[in-house]
Amino acid sequence: MREALLTSVPGVGRATARTLLAEMPELGSLDRRQIASLAGLAPWTRQSGKWKGKSFIGGGRSKVRAVLFMAALVASRHNPFLKAFRDRLVASGKPKIVAIVATMRKLLTILNAIIRENKPWQNA
Repeated sequence: MREALLTSVPGVGRATARTLLAEMPELGSLDRRQIASLAGLAPWTRQSGKWKGKSFIGGGRSKVRAVLFMAALVASRHNPFLKAFRDRLVASGKPKIVAIVATMRKLLTILNAIIRENKPWQNA
């Protein structure tokens, strides 16, 4: 049932859904910030005093990040909502990899909400 809900999103296949369900049993029970942090998709900034560093993602579950990366690449081509999201970021001057990571987080947030609400993907 949960696998069918996840695969209702264009760009998410059976392998992605099964990996996410196996590696993140918390999917659907946490809020969007917690689930992003658990997956290692929450940015953190290295800075100290006057020195301002760069923001990074890290920590979390590497298998989940790897699966979401490939799913975000596919979804940014086949899912109109995520394609528009990625294209908007690239058009505003963000590097393509930053746009893909943002798409990964957006996709994870969508999948988390789908499991929590127990409703399949619906095009807006």
